[in-house]
Amino acid sequence: MASYNYSISSNVVVLLLLMLCTFGSFSTGSVGNFFKDFDITWGDGRAKILNNGKILTLSLDKASGSGIQSKNEYLFGKIDMQLKLVPDNSAGTVTTYYLSSQGPNHDEIDFEFLGNLSGEPYIVHTNIYTQGKGDREQQFFLWFDPTADFHTYSILWNPRTIVFYIDGTPIRVFNNLESRGISFPKNQPMRAYSSLWSADDWATRGGLIKTDWSKAPFTASLRNFKANACIWKSEKSSCKNSSSKPWSSQELDSESQERLKWVHKNYMVYNYCQDTKRFPQGLPQECTFNATSNN
Repeated sequence: MASYNYSISSNVVVLLLLMLCTFGSFSTGSVGNFFKDFDITWGDGRAKILNNGKILTLSLDKASGSGIQSKNEYLFGKIDMQLKLVPDNSAGTVTTYYLSSQGPNHDEIDFEFLGNLSGEPYIVHTNIYTQGKGDREQQFFLWFDPTADFHTYSILWNPRTIVFYIDGTPIRVFNNLESRGISFPKNQPMRAYSSLWSADDWATRGGLIKTDWSKAPFTASLRNFKANACIWKSEKSSCKNSSSKPWSSQELDSESQERLKWVHKNYMVYNYCQDTKRFPQGLPQECTFNATSNN
């Protein structure tokens, strides 16, 4: 009996220690909550916040899609979202997750997920706008089924570089080349956005495959938003010294560079920096100076 009581006491001590560690971890990190972090901006009830703010669903039917935007604006940071995309026949649908400022000269960093017929792979369409100019598309197939479970899509944005990550694997880099006369997003704060909408005039095989509305409503799910970032409010940044943040000077190490090459070799579908037909007068300037990361 004595040893049994001692065992209970030991277990209680271990449990208390685990609880202390757990509470300690919550005090140093933020758990995303869609009620706190986002506003539903359009869709007439088609976007829904569930499970006490832990899950958000976007839906699309023939009448409308839906969308959200973050309550905060950010100027540099590492911003993550987990998404589970529209399953089965998603042809013609586009699910987006992106950062954007406002106005005609806006900056923007885009993930767009182009739906497809059942059994066909999704295409991840990426783009970067600086001072209102985009036309920097790169597209990739995924090496997993993005409809079966949640996966983490991240944007690293600091004064040196922009990196797109999927589950920690970099798929695209856009470096700051202002010294070469190429604009870079660094002065305009951006909100985080997500939406689900129909683009069957171009999204699936250039618009050849249309949305099958008999399958509607289409639904994508989001969770675990995390913004390890500087919040911009009242013309000021929340970061007194952003250079002290771990993401502020982060760039790809040698292992990440190899992963990037692996993605480009095996999964890249389109790269504007290789499209000489589209740019008969010469490829955009950053394609020359940024050859390693853009090709």
